[in-house]
Amino acid sequence: MPIKVGEALPSIKVMEGTPKDTVDVASLFKGKKGILFAVPGAFTPGCSKTHLPGYVADFDKIKSKGVDVVACIAVNDPFVMSAWGEANGCQGKIQMLADVHGEFTKAVDLELDATPFLGNIRSKRYAMLVEDGVVKQLHVEPDGTGLTCSLSNSILSQL
Repeated sequence: MPIKVGEALPSIKVMEGTPKDTVDVASLFKGKKGILFAVPGAFTPGCSKTHLPGYVADFDKIKSKGVDVVACIAVNDPFVMSAWGEANGCQGKIQMLADVHGEFTKAVDLELDATPFLGNIRSKRYAMLVEDGVVKQLHVEPDGTGLTCSLSNSILSQL
């Protein structure tokens, strides 16, 4: 069963920047209000043209609603996530988290079988509002890849 509203984020380490730099997802949101959004793949069309850029563009509006941290997670390597973040102006705004082995994605049960088009299991596209490590809202795209309920303007309207 996918993670539900009211449940705590699992304590899983992911990478940020390099394989040596790890972040515990539960600790990242401990004592904070935040948004965690997931994408099927860095540099893919919907993720690069719409999903991530929306959060970058809306970052100041999101922060003005009391959000302390905004993070993007994908089943990619940390170098790709870092380069994708740099290419989209995420520095100082969006934390780019690499769930290299899909451990976090499996733990929240939001896997997407993307083997036909991306070669492996990836993450469904979603966004969640987290407060003190607990999921307060969860918006998973109905088909796992669409661009509707997980977009920044959708989340922003509910803050």
